[in-house]
Parts: sequence; C-alpha cells; structure tokens
Amino acid sequence: MSHATRSRPPTARLPVVAPVLLALLGLAASAGCSTTTEPAPAASPVHTAAAPSPTASPSASSTPTDAAWAQLMTPMNEKALALLTLAADRGTEPRLRAFATRLHSGQEAELGRLRPLLARMGLPDTDVHAGHDMPGMVTEADLEAAGAAEGGAFDRLFLTGIRDHLRHSAQVSRSEITAGARADAKQLAADLVTAREAALTELEGLPGAAQALG
Repeated sequence: MSHATRSRPPTARLPVVAPVLLALLGLAASAGCSTTTEPAPAASPVHTAAAPSPTASPSASSTPTDAAWAQLMTPMNEKALALLTLAADRGTEPRLRAFATRLHSGQEAELGRLRPLLARMGLPDTDVHAGHDMPGMVTEADLEAAGAAEGGAFDRLFLTGIRDHLRHSAQVSRSEITAGARADAKQLAADLVTAREAALTELEGLPGAAQALG
C-alpha cells in the first residue's frame, strides 16, 4: 500500500474540524477536517460492507463530527496496517507477531465498514490529513524508523506506536458516540471502541510491553 507524503503545497489548507474533535486531538484550528456534508442516502446495516441502493431515500444527515471522525479513522487504520504488517513478520516474540496478525485482520475489517460509510456520507475515500502528523497516526517517519530497527528496538517502536494508535482512535471514537448524529457511524464507533479496549488490554500483557510502555 502506498503512503501519503509528508509534504504539502504551502497554499493547501484543510477546513476546520468539528470543535469536539479539535479538543480531543489538541489540534490548531487550521489543521482540521471537512465540516460540511450533504444529506446521505439511507444507510445499509453497519455489519455489512454492501453499497447502498442508488434509489434509497435520504434518512440521515451527517454532522461535522460524523464527517471528521470517518475521515480520520480511515487513514489512521490504513497507516496502522503498514506497521502491523512489519510486526507480524519481524516481531521477536511469537505472541507479539500473533497479536499483530490478528489486529491487522481487525483493522482491515473496520476499513471494510468505514469506506462504505464514507460513500454513504458523500465523502471521498482520500486522506484529507496527508502532510499532517495527526495524534495517533502512524507516520512515514515511524515506518522508516521501524523498518531500520531490529530485535528489541523494533518491538519497542511497534508497541509504543500501535499503543498510541489504539488510544487516540478510541478517544476520538468516543467523541463520535457522544456528539455524532448518524446511527451507522455511532454504531461503528462503538464497535471500534470495544475493539480498541480489548486490543490495549492484550497489548499491555505482551512480552516487553511493561518496559516499552512504562
């Protein structure tokens, strides 16, 4: 999978994100997400990735929080997959490699729900955060460092990087549950929080986690 570059034309700007997500992420008002969306077609059940019928009538409107959350969670998962792929192959401990493999599958399954959600909301499946180091986002620099590390040093980079990803994505998903409007987005956010909490619990018990995470 290709990754976004870390540079952006100096004139490029992103619209301001919903205030609730700004507060959680600790971002400046100039580094946000889309705040306007059109009424979306009726959502298909959140447990399926099937595209909605083009004749479905509108039944829900996307708020800035819904849009900001979906547009952040999608690239967060995409970037995390690259780190999880490395860990599944290069982790020094069998339990760490198995954890990375399972989490990789879970994050891919979430993308299978996030991308159709973006489509139902009328939003593009593109990384609106390209060129910005978002809290909890695995960056190109993170991947370069992990690619150059070996043994215990690699394990520590993976553990801290994926811990931050899980924590921040859970935090923002809780905001969606509280402040979002779309039932399909709120249900997916709730499922993400449950998955993140379980993954964090397992992560803390992995070999070397106590020393790496402090």
